[in-house]
Order: sequence, then C-alpha cells, then structure tokens
Amino acid sequence: MSGYVISPIASIDLDEMWDYCAIELQNPDVADRIRDEVFTAFRQLAIMPGMGHFRSDLAAEPLRFWRVRNYLVVYRSEKTPIEIVRVLHGARDAQVILGDYSAI
Repeated sequence: MSGYVISPIASIDLDEMWDYCAIELQNPDVADRIRDEVFTAFRQLAIMPGMGHFRSDLAAEPLRFWRVRNYLVVYRSEKTPIEIVRVLHGARDAQVILGDYSAI
C-alpha cells in the first residue's frame, strides 16, 4: 500500500507555511490553496516515489526534492510509505537546514 507519513518537523513546516500566508500576508484563501497543492503533491509522490531529484549538494543522505510553487518538498523515497522530511520555502538555505539530516 502506498502512502506517506509526515515527520514532526515537516508538520511544523506546514503550520508555519500556512500561518505566514494566512496571518502575515492576511490571505487565508491563498494559504489554503498552497496547503492543498502541497498535500496533492504528497499523494502524487506516494504513488510515484521516484519523482523529484536527489541533491547530494544539499543533504548528506539520499533525500529527494520536489517543487510545489515556491516550496521544496523533501522526502525519503526508499521508505514505504514515503516519509515527508521537510517542506521548505525555496528562499531558505536548504543546505544549512538539512546539514547532516541523518542525525534526525
């Protein structure tokens, strides 16, 4: 059975993403749309976990990256179900944030 699990820190990322759009930008409709698009991507990645790219320059372990709008979905494709590791805004320094992610 395919599916996905969301790591605790990715769950925080999702909350922060929604809060920023809804509260800081004062646009809950956009926050909802982006959240829906991200969850649609999770479902698509679960069906086809080979989508996305490995970025050895950004992470010490084989994590895949998939873009949704200005966000990067970072996930482990070798697990069943796949694991959503992080959801990062593209302007953030993913290399610094992920560092040696195998410690988490």
